[in-house]
Amino acid sequence: MESFVITWRELLIGAVLVLAVYIAEMLLLMRSAKPRGWRIWQRGAEAHAKSREVQSLEMEFAQLQGQVDKLQKELEKLKTQQVAVTPYTHAIQMAQQGLNVNEVAASCGISRGEAELIVAMHRNQSNDS
Repeated sequence: MESFVITWRELLIGAVLVLAVYIAEMLLLMRSAKPRGWRIWQRGAEAHAKSREVQSLEMEFAQLQGQVDKLQKELEKLKTQQVAVTPYTHAIQMAQQGLNVNEVAASCGISRGEAELIVAMHRNQSNDS
């Protein structure tokens, strides 16, 4: 009988072939898995970008809300200053307190006709309510 002898050269060629098959198989698996992995990575990147955009919009919204609050306070301040400045608002308050036309006209520095109109309007309003 003949004996079967494997030389180093044949063993090396066999190992290289096995290694080549293994590498080819890994490359094929990686190539077929790449789109899936790429899509997952891409979704993560898109989600991260959207998250940054949402944070940016939230910060901008907070700044705008602060500006709106500031403007509302300034508007209220201007309204109270405007109301306090006019003699007609003082006349309205006096008419609502029940003072007569002569007292309203003298105290507010408005004409008697204006005082009569204000007293008449605000006596009717206080009687209606």
